[in-house]
Amino acid sequence: MTYEGRQTAEISFPLGGIGTGSIGLAGNGGLIDWEIFNAPNKGSLNGFSHFALRTECAGKVRDVRVLNGDLPPPYVGTLAYRERLFVGYGWGPRSETMSGLPHFRDHVFNGEFPVARLSLSDPDAPVKVELMAWSPFIPSNADDSSRPLAVFEITVENHAGERCDYALAGVLANPYNTLSASNAVQRNGRLTQLVLTRGGDATAFEYGELALTTDAERCSHQEYFYRGVWCDALESYYHDLSQPGEFKHRHYAERREGLGADTGLLAAHFSLDPGERKTTRFIISWHVPNRRHEATWQEKEMCADGFVNRWKNFYASLQSSAADGARYALDHFDRLRRDTLAFRDALFASTLPASVLDGVSANLAVLRSPVTLRLEDGTFYAWEGAGNTQGSCEGSCSHVWNYAQALAFLFPELERSMRDAQYLYNVDEHGGAHFRVKLPLGRKAKISDQRPCVDGQFGEAMKSYREWKLSGRTDWLMRVYPAIKRTIEYAWSDKNYDRWDPEQSGVIRGRQHHTLDIEFFGPSGFLNAHYLGALKAVAEMADVLGDAHFAQTCRDIFARGKAWTDQHLFNGECYFHDVDVTDRSLLDGFTDHGDARDYYWDEEHGQIKYQFGKSGRAIDAPLAQLYASLYGIGEVLDAKQVRTNLQTLFDKNFLSMRDVANTWRIFGLNDEKGVLLCTWPDAASRPVIPTCYSSEIFTGQEWSFAAHLALFGELQKAKDVADAIRFRYDGERRNPWSEIECGSNYARSLASYGMLIAWSGFAFDLTRGMIGFAPRTTGDFRFFWSVDGAWGEFERVGFFCTLRVLYGTLNLQTLAVKGAWKTAELNATPLPFQTDGSHISFNVPVALSAGAELVIGD
Repeated sequence: MTYEGRQTAEISFPLGGIGTGSIGLAGNGGLIDWEIFNAPNKGSLNGFSHFALRTECAGKVRDVRVLNGDLPPPYVGTLAYRERLFVGYGWGPRSETMSGLPHFRDHVFNGEFPVARLSLSDPDAPVKVELMAWSPFIPSNADDSSRPLAVFEITVENHAGERCDYALAGVLANPYNTLSASNAVQRNGRLTQLVLTRGGDATAFEYGELALTTDAERCSHQEYFYRGVWCDALESYYHDLSQPGEFKHRHYAERREGLGADTGLLAAHFSLDPGERKTTRFIISWHVPNRRHEATWQEKEMCADGFVNRWKNFYASLQSSAADGARYALDHFDRLRRDTLAFRDALFASTLPASVLDGVSANLAVLRSPVTLRLEDGTFYAWEGAGNTQGSCEGSCSHVWNYAQALAFLFPELERSMRDAQYLYNVDEHGGAHFRVKLPLGRKAKISDQRPCVDGQFGEAMKSYREWKLSGRTDWLMRVYPAIKRTIEYAWSDKNYDRWDPEQSGVIRGRQHHTLDIEFFGPSGFLNAHYLGALKAVAEMADVLGDAHFAQTCRDIFARGKAWTDQHLFNGECYFHDVDVTDRSLLDGFTDHGDARDYYWDEEHGQIKYQFGKSGRAIDAPLAQLYASLYGIGEVLDAKQVRTNLQTLFDKNFLSMRDVANTWRIFGLNDEKGVLLCTWPDAASRPVIPTCYSSEIFTGQEWSFAAHLALFGELQKAKDVADAIRFRYDGERRNPWSEIECGSNYARSLASYGMLIAWSGFAFDLTRGMIGFAPRTTGDFRFFWSVDGAWGEFERVGFFCTLRVLYGTLNLQTLAVKGAWKTAELNATPLPFQTDGSHISFNVPVALSAGAELVIGD
């Protein structure tokens, strides 16, 4: 995915690990968005941190440039610094952008997550520079993918026509302006490391350290820029950068009051003949180990529960310091690089339209953003999105993370840890699943917490089915099953104060909280399908675990509910919300956790507020069927009706935003297209105050809708939706690596990974040693696949299909692929098999390790 000119203006490509925070690589090569201090920090710069290059020819300095392209406009300065004088609007761009120093005229940004490449050139420069930036991102290797570091491989090519000497400088600012802060250069074998620390108490929340590391053979350094006033530091630095030879070391023994933050540098020195190229490696790593819940207003409740608002980031168990983290990365560099690039290459070799592949890959950036945490024991925890200075909407919100598919397939261990946290801590004594996990981990849900959520509670059961099948871990399922069972029984429990399904009818009624932050009254296809999906999934779980009676109970309720839903909640166009918004009596009796009449009754208009109503065409109406199809649960809604529903949504909700009256948040405007959350046939059928967000476009919902279209073979329609989304995130309008909703890097956007599953028709059941493919495309193809412990490619060329394992080990009993298969070979050795035309089965499981190729032919 290549971006040039204006399309690089909004780029911030996150570098870092899962749950470590990240540094953004800007479209022009600047280092921005330093979100490594246990909180979001969009728009931030870390002093004068950057890379720069000096070219010396025949003993004279010929060229000096910062490794940035032009800073995008506007140039009057930002309004973000209202609290400070002499900086911000009216003072021009900040000097920390490095835009005032010579840089490159032309830049091209290529982003293929998890790797970014920046090409820098200038007709007046005697060099061409390419920067490749990445951090380890290796599916099924969660720990190496959770390391707080960013790798920069900088390649310099001599265009001077003569042999030249080069000084490639990495500059890193110490973010800590305290008396105890210090800079120091350390030599560790072949490594040179600039270590910047806050100093003081290493157990303090504010404690932290950064390191800049290189393994360059010849390296000079400055522990400190010149300390002075005004622009003395930058003036002195540019003077030193413009002189031939090595940098002169500068050291200060102590700090004093009134100083600004210090900066240091490492410079790699080398020579190149005309046309020769050389790559130098730098690593920026960090260590900010001590963590607390950002929502400190909860501390009173934490104390009452017997907890202290303190823990360590998981990555502190992987490294002892920032310098230690960089040493690990260089000690294991070849492996980390090989596996990260192998994932990138396999993913981007998938036979998908450009916009689909763009969305599938780019939204993986959420996992590197400050939205995600790994708690002290390694549990994955997340906000919904990232606000300006803290997370937006806490607690690994169950209904939002329903949509997200990527983590489950790429890092199943981490996804299971979310289920563990939900079922161990978030189910109250009556079986209500409260949809936000509390911090610190270990605090348990109370009945008095925010009410249970229908799509969240039952989505957790379906996700548990997915985790079970992706891993084959029946032992894990056995551990969480008792809590899963309680959450299903809660639907008809007399302790359920929202009275979802007291008669075990299979239809959710009563008061129903859901992902749109309000409650429905009256049954809807949208929420009831989640209930049905959970019942069907749990019935199979119960059977396997010997709970036959409960399995039959779930199947009976499912059968009643499905029949009623298909007959009574489909209006010929779509599954709808069966509520008479003028019937105030629907609110009677719901007084727990707030009186429904006070919040929902609109006296002036004589309507219940925040409902879809009977004619609302909601994008998520058939959503739970998508989950059931992707996970292998099976049919929960009538297939013909679902197809019709999808067609209706494409025809009626996929609109130009120029034609939409959007009173909510603006995630699309002008001629940008999107799929609206809900539409109505006419003004008369639309409630006066309909459900929240109804005129918005959520990319997570759009990606889910598009994946559902793809499952039904509507590939062009699915592509049209993907095209519209990625048009909005084109690098000029918005950052391609941060689809927004309630904040940046919004978790729901991870739904885009479902497009890969749908397009490839990927099926999985590791309890039976089975994976399979039923691609929606025709002709030859190649798709990336991933399960717990292994990933690779599946390819068809002519009459042969090849399953490759690129990482890990897959124990394969059955390959589900349609065809009249006549041959099967593992690494060119024939294998005995049986086939029924849709499956190839082996007598005993076949262990496919990295490098293995299973080829079948018809």
